[in-house]
Amino acid sequence: MYRATLHLFRMTGLGLCLTALIAAAPAKAAQLLRDADIEYALKQLGIPILRAAGLSPNQVRILLINDNTLNAFIVDTSHIFIHSGLLSKLDSAAQIQAVIAHEAAHIANGHIARRMGNIRTARTAAGLGLVLAAAAAAAGGGQAAAGIAIGTQTSAMRSFLAHTRAEEASADISSIRYLVQAGVDSQGAIEVQDLFRGQVALSERRQDPYMRSHPLTRDRLRALKGLVAGVSANTAPDPTANYWFARAKGKLTAFTRAPSWTLRRADQSGSADIAQMRKAVAYHRQSDLRNALANIDGAISMRPNDPFLRELKGQILLESRRASDAVAVYSAAARLAPREPLVLGGLGRAHLAAGNAGEAVRVLETARGRDFGDARILRDLSVAYAKTGKTAMASLVTAERYALQGRLKDAAIHAKRAEGALSRGSGPWQRAQDVLIAAQRATQR
Repeated sequence: MYRATLHLFRMTGLGLCLTALIAAAPAKAAQLLRDADIEYALKQLGIPILRAAGLSPNQVRILLINDNTLNAFIVDTSHIFIHSGLLSKLDSAAQIQAVIAHEAAHIANGHIARRMGNIRTARTAAGLGLVLAAAAAAAGGGQAAAGIAIGTQTSAMRSFLAHTRAEEASADISSIRYLVQAGVDSQGAIEVQDLFRGQVALSERRQDPYMRSHPLTRDRLRALKGLVAGVSANTAPDPTANYWFARAKGKLTAFTRAPSWTLRRADQSGSADIAQMRKAVAYHRQSDLRNALANIDGAISMRPNDPFLRELKGQILLESRRASDAVAVYSAAARLAPREPLVLGGLGRAHLAAGNAGEAVRVLETARGRDFGDARILRDLSVAYAKTGKTAMASLVTAERYALQGRLKDAAIHAKRAEGALSRGSGPWQRAQDVLIAAQRATQR
């Protein structure tokens, strides 16, 4: 792994700034890449599409799965998961918006609701952990994780995750309509499908997961081309959408490709601030703090009100063991984005590293209240609680983190410990109950 991170957990000491959530223990784990900048960019790309689909951009989150294969899928009505490999492979905003439109169509058309069984809505850390367990099965083709998520031992998990040909045809029709209503070039939908055409003849084991969950046939491709041909082909590119696509892909590849690769290509990023941001990441990963700071400062000078560039500078400083400086920079980022939980999480982490455990608890609790789905925030919060002597709360937050990771047996141990020390009927006590209930359901046959 790398020293600089897109907030992958520092499991091997070198990690991404995208925080990883390990979603399931018994099967291949699904790792969410959590990064405020990338998630904001994906949200900007998704807003017009989701609105065209009649969905709320504030209720449907678009999240990255740390997986180099090409895939996008849904396992509930509140999340669209996109593999990092697919984002890295796509070439335009219209292409990623076509992917979002297709998955939004599956949600809007009710294709997942019929198969959700007793999957819990992801409104708690434990509930999201169950959803992520199903995501692990979708990402890796495993069945054990989805069995946990659905509370069943059935072996028919692929049928749960896969869409029928009729559903695919329906989603194609709806997605093209959404793209047209949003003013997005629908040719992007054809370009995405062209990525998968060569996989039709491959054995299932060799296919990318997208082919297993989204069956592609000649008739379907022909019909999709007909749909696109029937709408205006003169849609002008959207400079704003192209910017956010370039920024999301640029930051992702800066953290996942070799620094030398990034430095050779940074000036082709389409925007000077994106180029400097990518160089800052590359130099940081090479432990060249002087050049990393020079480049991120250059990007900030071009976009002084951009909280995410300041967040990246805070990360660079924190990972370079300059915790006090990181606190100041993260604080500036938080002032620009006071409701952004991942930015607040970085600020809390910096306070913790600087020895300000009490302030870390305050900031991290605010972050957790806005996003209980960030395992790194939960980890840091449990450490902060322990340092301030609040052991029951440390046990509760640890239980929620384990539940989020699919480690429900470990989660139950800590939740039981917290339950015994917390005031019965209080909010924290109820949260411990959520974890215990999820753990109990996971063991039921």
